[in-house]
Amino acid sequence: MIIQEKIYAFKIKNKMYHCAMDVTMGYIGGKWKTVVLWYLRNKTLRFGELKKQIPDITEKMLSIQLKALEEDGLVKREVFAEVPLRVEYSLSDFGKTLIPALEAIAKWGRNLGNTEGEMIEIKS
Repeated sequence: MIIQEKIYAFKIKNKMYHCAMDVTMGYIGGKWKTVVLWYLRNKTLRFGELKKQIPDITEKMLSIQLKALEEDGLVKREVFAEVPLRVEYSLSDFGKTLIPALEAIAKWGRNLGNTEGEMIEIKS
């Protein structure tokens, strides 16, 4: 980014970002991360419950996205030593700071969907 004719960047965890939007998209960019964060914004979910909420994502991709979100500190993974093993995912305190941004993005999408398209019921 250029501020008063000087070039700046953000360095976070040894990664360089050229602007604030680059930082944000580095954490939540891609097709699935914001969707996963959206479903975790109000509650804790197990892997299978989260998969049901996002039917188009593969189990492998969901696993990859959860791992990345956990590594970035946005999602907490809690393992319960039970038989069978139980794993729950929730937003971390850091992840919860994204809720206002996620809600704004969702509102924008709803408005676009309502003005440019139509809501249709999908048979379950």
